[in-house]
Amino acid sequence: MCASGASKIIAIVGMCGAGKSTLSDELVSRGWGYVRLGQITLDILKERGMKINEANEKAVREAVRKEHGMGAFAKLNLPKFDAILEKQNLAADGLYSWSEYKILKDYYGARLTVMAVYAPPALRHERISKRQMGAGDTDLRNRNFSKEEARSRDYAEIENIEKSGPIAMADYTILNTGAMEEFKTNILKTLDDYASKNQTN
Repeated sequence: MCASGASKIIAIVGMCGAGKSTLSDELVSRGWGYVRLGQITLDILKERGMKINEANEKAVREAVRKEHGMGAFAKLNLPKFDAILEKQNLAADGLYSWSEYKILKDYYGARLTVMAVYAPPALRHERISKRQMGAGDTDLRNRNFSKEEARSRDYAEIENIEKSGPIAMADYTILNTGAMEEFKTNILKTLDDYASKNQTN
């Protein structure tokens, strides 16, 4: 099955702490819609009154995939994606598994572009451990983990949910290895290149 339409979708991939949210925020500032694939996990935890931590998140993520398959978060989000794409372009933040990648690629075809954000593990883990959640962060986008929790999350995502495949197959890779200003410059250059090839903002 292939979804027809003119609106574009950028799926953003990368390990935890790489900078996916910063890229998403730039797209939203340009008028793109936004869906965070992994919000399903946090919503389930909140509904169940469970503490938000890496152990509980891992358990819920893996339970959802056990019930719905490795492509779960793509399949469960498709109705939301399609509703937004009827009106505007979409930033899909946090594509994880190889199965999810294949589902979206088969469904959206040339409308889908995958952008990876990369930062090395030690730098990501340091950033994650120092995150500060603001009062308005109701979706828990900037929750922090200890360095040990971040490392455990990396291993679990690579070993259990095929996360490395979509990163390897990304159409663009944006480096986030220095200061925020440098990262934002890299984002702007990438989006300018994307826009020139796709005739979009």
